[in-house]
Amino acid sequence: MSIPELLISEGFITPDDRERIENLSARTGQSFIKVALNFGYISRKNYERILTNADYKIEEVRTEAFDTEVLKKIDLRFADEQLALPLRIENGQVVTLMSDPSNQLFIDFVKFTYNYEPRIIIASDLDILWLSHKLLGESYVKSAVYELMNNDASSSAIVTFTTAQLIFIFVIIGIVAIGLVVSFKNTSIIINLIISSFFLVAIVFKLFLALVGSRFELHQAVTKEELRQVVDDEVPIYTILLPVYKEDKLIKKLIWNLQSIDYPREKLDIKLVIEEDDDKTLNAVRNLDFPAIFEVVIVPFHMPKTKPKACNYALHFAKGKYLTIYDAEDIPDTDQLKKVVALFHKLPENYICIQCALNYFNRNENFLTRMFTLEYSYWFDYMLPGLDTLDIPIPLGGTSNHFKLDQLVELGAWDPFNVTEDADLGVRAYAKGHKIAIVNSTTYEEANNEPFNWIRQRSRWIKGYMQTYLVHMRNPATLIKKIGWRGFLGFNFFIGATPVTFLVYPLLLAIFIMYLVFDLSGIRTLFPDWVLFMAIFNLMVGNILMIYVNMMAVFKRRFYELILFSIANPVYWLMHSIAAYLGLYELIVKPFYWQKTNHGISKVNNPVNVVK
Repeated sequence: MSIPELLISEGFITPDDRERIENLSARTGQSFIKVALNFGYISRKNYERILTNADYKIEEVRTEAFDTEVLKKIDLRFADEQLALPLRIENGQVVTLMSDPSNQLFIDFVKFTYNYEPRIIIASDLDILWLSHKLLGESYVKSAVYELMNNDASSSAIVTFTTAQLIFIFVIIGIVAIGLVVSFKNTSIIINLIISSFFLVAIVFKLFLALVGSRFELHQAVTKEELRQVVDDEVPIYTILLPVYKEDKLIKKLIWNLQSIDYPREKLDIKLVIEEDDDKTLNAVRNLDFPAIFEVVIVPFHMPKTKPKACNYALHFAKGKYLTIYDAEDIPDTDQLKKVVALFHKLPENYICIQCALNYFNRNENFLTRMFTLEYSYWFDYMLPGLDTLDIPIPLGGTSNHFKLDQLVELGAWDPFNVTEDADLGVRAYAKGHKIAIVNSTTYEEANNEPFNWIRQRSRWIKGYMQTYLVHMRNPATLIKKIGWRGFLGFNFFIGATPVTFLVYPLLLAIFIMYLVFDLSGIRTLFPDWVLFMAIFNLMVGNILMIYVNMMAVFKRRFYELILFSIANPVYWLMHSIAAYLGLYELIVKPFYWQKTNHGISKVNNPVNVVK
């Protein structure tokens, strides 16, 4: 009895389900059982029970002897689609792993390709996927790592500092050192003036962006009427990448979040992207006792071990017209995909990406989650709309950015050596004439509620901004030609100034504390009154302006209970400064290191009750 007949006889699928699965199998090229497992018709646990009840023996095959000549004759995509893998020729037979022993297409492939009968070893689909990607995925993972560098080396962060940048940095250091030796007082005054003035200008620029963004009503907003006009039978295939690493505790929650998406199940191409060494997450998927709507993609080991490398690898198997990325804990608006489809239909062709807002479902959990929510609210509700209005490059968020898949591939996809790969991609897209829109949809995430975990995460973000700035400022004249003076200045005062303000903030704060606590005579010998007061003025005004921006953040989402926490922004900025110095250190000693953020630690366990 074939596997489809077994599933029907055991009552797991109906004859109508079988017809739908077979139609989807014909359309996607995937085997019957892969469609049944990946589109939620049956759970892996139940499939194993069916095989056992039918007297099939399931083998554990994480390491198997193989013949490279045998493997050369099969492509990874075909092995992945059929959940089967020929390994070696033994005693006049081809030892073949198969998750469905009745898959006649693959049996015929083995006979035709090797001129031998297959000796079938039945294994779980996850074991076959793990081994297939490990043995056959080398060319794909090398492409994921080196494609951008080979085709557009000037956009790759594999080189942190160019020779010209190093010369420039050391010349500046040398000039400052000579100045301090020749005239310590005057040099210190000049340095202080530059730092404090830059700090104030950067903050004023952010305030300006926020004020522009506050007046901005989304002209790309999708109305309810436009949403109703989206017909399920006419929507394109939509790829969703879910890159995870050691997120075993979130797998069940992730599945429930995906099931709430309002999009035809057969049109979803969801990839759970798991690293080769991540046994925890793979076993969590293996142990699920209910159906899941996603396909597992195993990323073979290759440095750097970063999220963008994993996403680039998964692109080789993506089937959608559009593509987005969600993190394991994300809760997107249920109609988000349909809104994006509707918006892409009415936007000009040069729009490559639509960014959704991000916010947090556990905003009131503690001080840190409240400050994080304020920051994300002004960032996505004010800053990014301000950048959009002024036609300045938009640094994309790390999730819920929706791309045209073919144009994303043409752009070179993500830089695996950049740890804020989406911010970099936003600038690269703008420089090549593409546009980015913002849509009226929100994805809710888990706000980091633990200080050290937050610092690790934020240090990676700031380090990535430094990387992005260094990459795109390798040739300032060329950058100006690509994005114009407005884009160039916006890039410098938004991408470049963000880490710099965090780095100089504690220096200005130290001057202020010395002014309050210590004898002024000691400071006045170094700084005249007008210099000292200017530095303190810039610090005070900068903090007041950022407090004001944080206060603005509560109004669009009506988070009025957070408004008083805006006053604590100076403390929150000091945490940023700690993260910035950690990020600067890592930029020098380990630029590609990905600081892992722990998720699933929030005590808020019912995120579906988010107030939108």
